[in-house]
Amino acid sequence: MPLRPDTIEMLARARADLRMGVPVVLFNGNRAALVLAAETLSPQRLAQVQALEGAPVLAITARRAETLKTAAYDGDLARIALPNDATLAWVHGVADPADDLKMPMKGPLLGLRDGPADLSRAALQLVKSARLLPAALLLDVPATFAANNNLTSIDLTKTTDALTATSPLSEVISARLPLSVSEAGRLHIFRPEDGGEEHYAVEIGQPDRAKPVLTRLHSACFTGDLLGSLKCDCGPQLRAALAMMGDEGHGVLLYLNQEGRGIGLANKMRAYSLQDQGFDTVEANHRLGFEDDERDFLIGANILKQMGFSQVRLLTNNPKKVEMMQGSGLTVTERVPLKVGHTAHNAGYLKTKADKSGHLL
Repeated sequence: MPLRPDTIEMLARARADLRMGVPVVLFNGNRAALVLAAETLSPQRLAQVQALEGAPVLAITARRAETLKTAAYDGDLARIALPNDATLAWVHGVADPADDLKMPMKGPLLGLRDGPADLSRAALQLVKSARLLPAALLLDVPATFAANNNLTSIDLTKTTDALTATSPLSEVISARLPLSVSEAGRLHIFRPEDGGEEHYAVEIGQPDRAKPVLTRLHSACFTGDLLGSLKCDCGPQLRAALAMMGDEGHGVLLYLNQEGRGIGLANKMRAYSLQDQGFDTVEANHRLGFEDDERDFLIGANILKQMGFSQVRLLTNNPKKVEMMQGSGLTVTERVPLKVGHTAHNAGYLKTKADKSGHLL
């Protein structure tokens, strides 16, 4: 059937379903599991799951399990048996660290040791890619369950690589865009094939593709770039990078829609709330169940290659960006420091970036 959605399109549909609280079904061979995102789980759907045959489990990442002092027997994740009397508040309490300090004891939590964890692992990857809290409720179901209930069904044998791979991008359009730093500005729009957010390249002047181009990989920061937040240095870095390119007469600023180090704005605000409780930015991410940095810098490398660049002078304080660019086949001829935006409000944040993330500040 030529009109049937392909693997990538089915994954996009599954992400949309989970964000709305609609279950999906993951299957691998003759095993299938009903999956619901813990964040968007409703009391009605929880009751419906509990009324079905089987033993539901709540999958959380090893980072979240560490916070909850429960063993991650599967290495990168923990499968917790759902108590018979579990309420929606219990599920949310395990998934969301907002009230951890008020209610530090969530257990006893029964972690599962036996059986495969592939469906749980895929469920966590899927909810993370949907920018939801990394926690999912699963229940083993018959292979016919998805069709009988008109639910999106995902075959892991076809989608495992697609869940973790960097989506190919294609340029949609570019147009001249005079800017305050340079009237010779041009904005390029790149769209991923997986239905994710578009990414942008701001080209200043007409950089020579045969020479190293002054480049900045800038992750979107709504609070810093647009609102002038004092909690980070993102806004000043954005404007300083563009100003430097304007002064040189050429450059490329990649504006990548990976808010909050790749966890999304809602989760970033959750992290800010945890910081208000006394945790630093890395600790907050871990308590939420995320890694220090969930961004995919290969997106930026792929855009530069499509634009015809192979050598860059990288505007960054993050050595990991340099390593990533080098590892993706681009040559970084120089790391150009970008030390701006230091305030009394972000001193702790910047210290954590230096101490725990290796930024050269």
